[in-house]
Amino acid sequence: MKASSPLTSLRQAGIAAALSLAVAAVGSLIWSALLVSNARTTPAVPWSVPAMALVLVVYWWYLSGHGWPSRTQPARAALLRARRVPIRVFGWSFLAGGFSLVALVGLWIVLVELTGNGGNPTISGIAGYPAIFVALAIAMGSLVSPLTEEAAFRGYAQVLLERRFSAVVAVVISSLFFAAWHGPTQGFFWSKLLFFFAVGLVFGSIAYLTNSTLPALPVHVVGDVLFFTLIWPHDFGRPLVWTHGADATFWLEAGQTVVFAALAVIALRRLRNVNRQALRPIAQPSWGASE
Repeated sequence: MKASSPLTSLRQAGIAAALSLAVAAVGSLIWSALLVSNARTTPAVPWSVPAMALVLVVYWWYLSGHGWPSRTQPARAALLRARRVPIRVFGWSFLAGGFSLVALVGLWIVLVELTGNGGNPTISGIAGYPAIFVALAIAMGSLVSPLTEEAAFRGYAQVLLERRFSAVVAVVISSLFFAAWHGPTQGFFWSKLLFFFAVGLVFGSIAYLTNSTLPALPVHVVGDVLFFTLIWPHDFGRPLVWTHGADATFWLEAGQTVVFAALAVIALRRLRNVNRQALRPIAQPSWGASE
């Protein structure tokens, strides 16, 4: 842990928490307002999707260190850390994230069958609307969450935490913030909080090892699409272990969680080694958005 007084460390954690929640909330609230307005007025014309796409472009542009005030531009760019990384680093990041995603799918299903707490309230909120509206809403939601959450929790919050705490502590704290952020919308069930904490550990580790918020973005997007379309809609039909017993599917998902979590750890260790060779110091990065 970096040398600091407890009061200074607590203050830094508080600032990181406030910043992460503010950054995530801006994107989420704007998207919610646009989506609700669109649904109530002209759901046959999903104008909220291109409108939010424009908002995301402007928002990421601002968070990455552009716009007023000019005196905060360097700080905003450093906190977002949208740094390009070599293609080899990106490849190992994607592999580690992909293995983690398969493990997380298994973990989610196991937790749902243990507790009965599954689903996503957003899906029920858009059910019954025209198919094109629902499809585009899910597609845009699968962009809004990754972009704003990676910026908020693995960028602004975790960068501040890494300046005061060790890498492990910084990732753990940012993951706690990430889990807490999902509580009001997903429910403060221990199983869901545990799941989102695990997601935070994965993306937080990738962000630290690559020193960038960009490599985890594709996996985060794929994960949201996967859960919106194939996982959450089927949660209420999953058997509860305590009443139906643990069937073969339950044990298969449990095994999937363990095996792919182990593969993810191996890939993350490999990413750490590649990171040491290629990223520190960063020379001429070749993938992702400019700093």
